[in-house]
Amino acid sequence: MTTAQSFSFEGIDHIQLAAPPGCENAAREFYAGILGWTEVPKPVELQKRGGVWFQCGSHQVHIGVQQHFVPALKAHPAFLVHQLDALHSHITAAGITVINDDARSSESAAKCRLDKISRYTYGSIRRFYVSDPWGNRLEFMEYITL
Repeated sequence: MTTAQSFSFEGIDHIQLAAPPGCENAAREFYAGILGWTEVPKPVELQKRGGVWFQCGSHQVHIGVQQHFVPALKAHPAFLVHQLDALHSHITAAGITVINDDARSSESAAKCRLDKISRYTYGSIRRFYVSDPWGNRLEFMEYITL
C-alpha cells in the first residue's frame, strides 16, 4: 500500500569510500593529484577518525578509514564526466590501469561495442572503470547522443 509522504529526497550530498588506516597521502595523490579533485576540510570533530574529503563537481567524496578494510569490488560510484576521452588519456598517462569488464560474458559482449580507444558504449553511455589505490571500483561515464 502506498501512502502520501510528507518528506522527499533531494539527491545525494556525498558518497563515502572506505580505505585502510594511513590512507590519507595515497588518497591525496590519487583523488587530488591524478583526478584533480579539491580537498575539502573535514570538521574538526571528525578529523581524529582519519580519512580525507574531496569535492567532485557538486558532490563530495569522503574517504573514510576502516579497520580490517576490504575493497568494494562490485559496488561502486559512477562519476559523470565531460570529455571522457581526455580523462581516459590522462588516467592512462598517469599509469592507472583501465578496467574494461563490460564484455565479461557473451551476453554483455552482444550488448556492448568496443570503441576505437577501449571504452565501452552501452546504449547512450560510454564508460570505463578503474580501481583506487586500495582496490575500490570506480566508474567514469559520459552520456552520448545516438
